[in-house]
Amino acid sequence: MEKSQQTDAETLAKQVGLTLRRIRQERGLSLQQLADVTTVSKLTLGKIERGEANPSLAVIWKIANGLEIPISLLLNEHNEIKISRKHKGNKVVSANEACTLEPMFDISTFGSSEIHRAFLKPKSEYHPGAHQLGVVEYVTVMCGEMIIKIDDEPFHLFEYDSIKFNGDKEHTYINPTNETTVLHFVMTYSKS
Repeated sequence: MEKSQQTDAETLAKQVGLTLRRIRQERGLSLQQLADVTTVSKLTLGKIERGEANPSLAVIWKIANGLEIPISLLLNEHNEIKISRKHKGNKVVSANEACTLEPMFDISTFGSSEIHRAFLKPKSEYHPGAHQLGVVEYVTVMCGEMIIKIDDEPFHLFEYDSIKFNGDKEHTYINPTNETTVLHFVMTYSKS
């Protein structure tokens, strides 16, 4: 890993840890209670909170789903004006390294929406699983093509095609091509 990538990873790990600790304390949860709602071990959560672990995309999704928050709340710094440049800033990689997710902007009101760009490697699949109830995903193919399976029903999308679906259903993103597919995500969260 290059030094700047290592520094970015360390910065992200510290930021996620501080944000997670703040949210946990605001909600009056112990580490064990947080582990129970997220299905992430208490040991791992402690390391994340201390900035000693750089959590994978799957772990961040588990934490966000368990807390019923958008993942951007954990990943983005809070600034009034922000420019989101491709491959700059925070990014999280799926466990199988097929998908790199870059949160673009944090949410302006807690629990409403988030925006991401994602890069799906050639001939790969990314399976985030079902998100918490009330999540709606809007996905646009910005470059390339993809097949998305929602509850095992496939939908083939091409450049600039978009799809909207309930994110609380099992879904898988598939890049059937030999080129990277670039996706734009808008995810909305109902306030339950």
